[in-house]
Amino acid sequence: MNFLHRERAELEALMPGLDGALARRPLAELERAPSPAIAAFKEAGGPGLLVPAAYAGAGASALQAVRVQRAVGARCPSLAVATTMHHFSVAGLVEAAKYGDGLEGALLESVAKQRLLVASAFAEGRAGQNILAPHLTAERRGDRIVLNGSKMPCSLSRSMDLLTASVALTGPDGVDRLAVALIPADTPGIDVRPFWGTQLLAGAESDEVRLTDVELDLSMVVATEVTADAVPDALNVAGFLWFELLLTAGYLGVASALVERTLQRPGGAADDPAAHLVPVEAAMLAVEAVARAMADEPLDEALLVRALTARYAAQDAIAETTRSCLAALGGMDFITSPDGSYLASAATALTFHPPARSRMARPLREFLDGRPLRIG
Repeated sequence: MNFLHRERAELEALMPGLDGALARRPLAELERAPSPAIAAFKEAGGPGLLVPAAYAGAGASALQAVRVQRAVGARCPSLAVATTMHHFSVAGLVEAAKYGDGLEGALLESVAKQRLLVASAFAEGRAGQNILAPHLTAERRGDRIVLNGSKMPCSLSRSMDLLTASVALTGPDGVDRLAVALIPADTPGIDVRPFWGTQLLAGAESDEVRLTDVELDLSMVVATEVTADAVPDALNVAGFLWFELLLTAGYLGVASALVERTLQRPGGAADDPAAHLVPVEAAMLAVEAVARAMADEPLDEALLVRALTARYAAQDAIAETTRSCLAALGGMDFITSPDGSYLASAATALTFHPPARSRMARPLREFLDGRPLRIG
């Protein structure tokens, strides 16, 4: 079947052997914790996907990356969610390396060569909280910074090699600004505790990471110009672009797995495939359009709005597709196999990732009226 062939070819080219390794295992085995999918991802060189070739990585473009994420999501939803957080963090390091003092480049090379996994303690999933607001406290002590707090959920919590976290640092002008801390996972004071209370997407390892008096050299902190009003600067706009596109592509992959099962069911060849195909394919085309634009357009607020538009359109497409596919698969499939209902439930989880559609209603309206985009 030609469905998903382009995405799987891209995945095979950039992470040889991963698609086959995932396809050979039952969905339930891949989705449990601990998931064998994470080790397979590392073995295939997945951590270096977005690391530039100059730093020994694959140097994938945004277009290649979203296709890879869709292919991964179609095999293992938990891996797509978990690796989105890794790729998002790596993409942030790539952007920071353009302005940094060389530390970021050395870290990127380590990520690619040593196949390190990077977890993100940046975006917080609490209702009503601004996702740019740091949830870890940071105290300067000479040339060190001491971190306290926790992140829950935090994907890759039990497999991470590095943790990226948002913190607030007070500048010479007395204003608190957002900074990103890079924390080795074996740093004293880091503790991982159970948090994820459902079997859905359990393989993403989204538990709590708690930091207690974690000391970090100031050289491991990348400063930004973001203040409390949450107007994103160039570095954060780029990060949000990657996050929204990779996340959306992964969840469209999950929905695509359900479409694939529907098209391949006994008797399915006689059906009109449009009802199942069109919503997710159209949504993916929107994601790809923004990914293509990232190659030759400014990574600005206008492009981020387009990415958010594609993401929210994908939520609608997933809702429509999961309904039609479950109806087509019928009651016997629901009774005899948990895979269909699992994929449908997992795909709808895109709705729960920040920034929520309801939270962005006013900021999008303000942006249309000519004001700066704020991430709520």
